[in-house]
Amino acid sequence: MAFSQPKESPSNNPGLQAFPDDATKGYFMQQTMFRIKDPKVSLDFYSRVLGMSLLKRLDFPEMKLSLYLLGYEDPASAPTDPVDRTVWTISKKAIIELIHNWGSESDPVFKGYHNGNSEPYGFGHIGITVDDTYKACERFEQLGVEFVKKPDDGKSKGIAFIKDPDGYWIEIFDLKTIRIVAAGAS
Repeated sequence: MAFSQPKESPSNNPGLQAFPDDATKGYFMQQTMFRIKDPKVSLDFYSRVLGMSLLKRLDFPEMKLSLYLLGYEDPASAPTDPVDRTVWTISKKAIIELIHNWGSESDPVFKGYHNGNSEPYGFGHIGITVDDTYKACERFEQLGVEFVKKPDDGKSKGIAFIKDPDGYWIEIFDLKTIRIVAAGAS
């Protein structure tokens, strides 16, 4: 019986390094940034619809923009000192950074941002794990969230895609569904 290398091994993935460089120890994925048109609408979506908390807001008057850093951390555990709170926020994994260029919310000629899911293709989506995809999607539907794909559409059952107010896609899945999808993958 021949031993085969796992799909994730460097031998099956040209260019993949077998071991990370020691210089990269301590690196971690910290944030994904989206440009937004209207912070009132986007903050409502990410906090009320997806349950995230605003961890830190940074305003840059000289650049006429604001950053909103959101995630699933408890903001009550954040330091009260503004600089310490910024460092605390940036120490958290997998947060969303929303950038608002002042005035875009009231600019009648503003067309919005490209979400990467049409020509030219690029960025695709972020993913949010929920307790139950179907229950979450029922709630999203009641809240008027726009769907790209409902859980029973297409071949990937139990996985949904919704859009945020700026058209960015968000994949919605639960762990039992991912287990089924992973078991069916080659």
